[in-house]
Amino acid sequence: MHIELTNTPIDNIKSDLKVIMVIEKDFSHSFIHDKKLLKKSGFKGDQDETMLFLEHDRLYVGVEKINSANIRTAAASAIRILLSTHYSYISIASYMNSQNCTAMLRAMTEGLILGAYRFETYKSKKRISPVKKITISLEEYHGYSLDMDICTRTLNHAKIVANATNFTRDIVNTTPDDCYPSVMAQIADTLCNESRLECTVLKPKELKKEKMNALLAVARASRHRPRVIHLAHKPENPKAIVSLVGKGLTYDSGGLSLKPGEYMVTMKSDKSGGAAVLGIMKAISEMNLPIEVHGFVGAVENMIGGNAYKPDDVLKAKNGKTIEVRNTDAEGRLVLADVLAYAQQEVKADYLFDLATLTGACVVGVGNYTSGVMGNSDTPKSLIIEAAQSSGELATKLDFNRYLKKTLKSEIADICNISNTRYGGAITAGMFLSEFIDDDHKDKWAHIDIAGPAFVEHEWGENPYGASGAGVRMIVRLLEKLAK
Repeated sequence: MHIELTNTPIDNIKSDLKVIMVIEKDFSHSFIHDKKLLKKSGFKGDQDETMLFLEHDRLYVGVEKINSANIRTAAASAIRILLSTHYSYISIASYMNSQNCTAMLRAMTEGLILGAYRFETYKSKKRISPVKKITISLEEYHGYSLDMDICTRTLNHAKIVANATNFTRDIVNTTPDDCYPSVMAQIADTLCNESRLECTVLKPKELKKEKMNALLAVARASRHRPRVIHLAHKPENPKAIVSLVGKGLTYDSGGLSLKPGEYMVTMKSDKSGGAAVLGIMKAISEMNLPIEVHGFVGAVENMIGGNAYKPDDVLKAKNGKTIEVRNTDAEGRLVLADVLAYAQQEVKADYLFDLATLTGACVVGVGNYTSGVMGNSDTPKSLIIEAAQSSGELATKLDFNRYLKKTLKSEIADICNISNTRYGGAITAGMFLSEFIDDDHKDKWAHIDIAGPAFVEHEWGENPYGASGAGVRMIVRLLEKLAK
């Protein structure tokens, strides 16, 4: 699907169909040619409401108020309707909320690409999208004059980020039999070959040498050997150095603390944090941002077998801390503990962020659509919250406290891998991870629990059934801000 810009007024573009946004239920605007028909049809102009007039080749979509979130979901709603038609060439005008802000153009472009996403790898009959070309006219709703060069840069960045998000969705949606640790390493290696990225992959021998015993214990019962992936984007004279760590559990059975059958379905999504890191690195490389970014992925499969790690085991992590295992289904934090320690050993970063589908407790606490952000310092947490708001993702802070820290106490080791209470599970998991952050990075680190939005079994906003690519837009936006 090719998306382009033009200065040609919307009514002069010879497209198959025009998409027209109805702003704040105002039917009087000159873009709207079917005022009477819209009223007769019962179209109210509610957010994301659509009305297709086949006889006039016009699709109307409601926008309650012009802002990035509304424009993005409206564009996604429009493109989804058109995927079931035979329209090939679409045109749409521009809708901004100020003269010099192109954020709405970025949101519209992202909405079109993200809304058009389909994962049909395993379908015997694949649907082919009819929409081949979309032209966005720089004729603007309020009459603002838009600069073509600035808008072109905005369009290109939007394409890169949306395509990287869809790239991440593809990885997450791929079945565990087709995407296991060595496959994730192959994906990273391919990214390296296609870009300026550097790639290093640690296999079991190197992992043992690095004393990543917690990660190796989780991987022990799987026929698929673990990998730790390190991708690096190293521009000259970077404005900042950022490390990203992703949980890449390609499948999580729960280990010997076996999950109930219904909770094993969708566990291919437990690699969402690692997949997001791969998607972010793809986008950063293509944008060539003046930020040095290191992406680390702990790619592991947690299975059962005679050699599986067990409740009551005590593991020694890379940083030397001992961990009492009381539940083998709290495995992601064990993997992250070692990869975080390795990332800090390899890179002295200005910021360190980890992304993980870490806890069901986070979903219980903040819902399916929101990520939980935790850490020792407000600065990195605030950076993430601000980036989430501007990118269209949802995130909220979950604060640490000294009382919950006591629930991780172990009588036989330095720390326990689960708390002794069922409450505050997302926070106690984050506090567990904080034990593996060194003094240099203590106030530079934030943990992002994406368990809710990473994989949802229904369509929402600009996201389809299944993987959303959670974290990609948020972190890329944060890195873009640091690059200014």
